[in-house]
Amino acid sequence: MNSLKQRVSRHSVLWILLLVPFILSFCGPKNPFPLSEPGPYDFGTKGGFSNMYTFVDGSRNNREISLMMWYPAKLSVNAPDSDYNPDAEPDRSGAPYPLILSSAKVGSYFGAHLASHGFVVVGIKGIDVYDPWDENLVNQPLDILFALEQVASTPLPGLEGMIDAEHAGVMGYSFDGYNSLAMSGARVDPEYYISLCANVANAQSSLPEWVIKLYCAPANRWEEFSTNAAIGLTTSSDGLWQAMTDERIRAVIPMAPEGAMLFGERGLAEVDRPVMILVGTEDTGCDYNREAVFIFNHIGTPDKTLISFIGETHDMLFSDEPYLKMKHFVTAFFGYHLQGREEYADYFSKKFVSKQEGLAWGVYEK
Repeated sequence: MNSLKQRVSRHSVLWILLLVPFILSFCGPKNPFPLSEPGPYDFGTKGGFSNMYTFVDGSRNNREISLMMWYPAKLSVNAPDSDYNPDAEPDRSGAPYPLILSSAKVGSYFGAHLASHGFVVVGIKGIDVYDPWDENLVNQPLDILFALEQVASTPLPGLEGMIDAEHAGVMGYSFDGYNSLAMSGARVDPEYYISLCANVANAQSSLPEWVIKLYCAPANRWEEFSTNAAIGLTTSSDGLWQAMTDERIRAVIPMAPEGAMLFGERGLAEVDRPVMILVGTEDTGCDYNREAVFIFNHIGTPDKTLISFIGETHDMLFSDEPYLKMKHFVTAFFGYHLQGREEYADYFSKKFVSKQEGLAWGVYEK
């Protein structure tokens, strides 16, 4: 009898141990940002230190554009953990995959994650910074458009059939946030920009001196600056520049962006596709109110979202908690607009954001 009781007891303990993971899956803490977790795909990269994709833009003095790629991949069972998985075998089970364009630096933060959720991410090397503002305000958006065209028209060795360039998105952070904003359909307003900088020079503005030095540099030589812009870009009947975008770009995410001074109210009113802005309320590098709030309030598209990270600064990308949240929102937004994942709308909705600690839906009123 004792032996029977002992066996029953041992079996009971065994069943309890087997059920613990199952029970914890329901009772344990859950990640409130589920799309920050890796997706169903492994990922691979191309265009690192070897096998670089480099194209030459003959229309801009043979400007070289080099690309790095992150894509869904198949890894062997024994493959070591890696941040790169260079030249891994592409996973074509869900191909073609929507395309996300960014600087290579932003790609290094989000590329692997987005690839695991079924995107191909193209990072353009050498863009995302210019101090002060200069010809890069034109060249870098055109680099993105050139990269889009090359990827769309040229079968990339090793990635044939992997990319759906008809459903493209653009994302950027800080300086690169301007690049992504330009892809939204926003148009440069020279009159607004030059007038604003002229008022600054006449001490009619409260802008800090470093802001004036950084952002008004082109205004001081506007004729030269505009002459060096791409042919046809600066001409129009309404005084605004032409939009630097492409109809294949269907959604954009400017993070901690800048560009308000250059586009102004009229230029931002021309935005005509979905936009999601992610920014810290204590951002002074790209000032929260002067940049993100002004941009959000004046962009013309009705499909616009501003998610404010309460108390976060311009460096929030480099902190684990806001970075995790950003991965979630980027995946949800692009998944909804580029993959047709209707259920993802709930993951960047007002209801969802309002329930999360440290976030505010829309403009944060202190």
